[in-house]
Amino acid sequence: MPVMSRKGVLAIAAVVDVAINSGSRPVSAKTLAARHQLPPRHLEPVLQALVHDGILKGIRGPHGGYALGRERNRITADDILRAAIAAEDIDESPLPGSPLLNDVVRPALAETERTFLVALGRINIDDMVKRAETLK
Repeated sequence: MPVMSRKGVLAIAAVVDVAINSGSRPVSAKTLAARHQLPPRHLEPVLQALVHDGILKGIRGPHGGYALGRERNRITADDILRAAIAAEDIDESPLPGSPLLNDVVRPALAETERTFLVALGRINIDDMVKRAETLK
């Protein structure tokens, strides 16, 4: 069972891709989507959420696309995941409020989630780009 949502993983991959490939020109959503074998409309809400949070900057025009919104070492996986969560389509009904759920299950999972987010905060885009460069 995956811990991160599909959109969260795609958002991290998109930011790493932009960091690797944006050089002198921004990376278009169409190019990003093609590299990750997705329809562009699927990735666009995630990219917009990343722009909204300042992780990416959107550049308009015929040669527009996306570039990093700040330095690679100042963007963490946690930052990206939080932005991607904003783009999630949450259609689930709320969980019931039983004592077991509220007093046992939710507190246990909340601690695990905090630990996970702290670990994500230690992973920055610069580290992932360097790892990608060693694979070439």
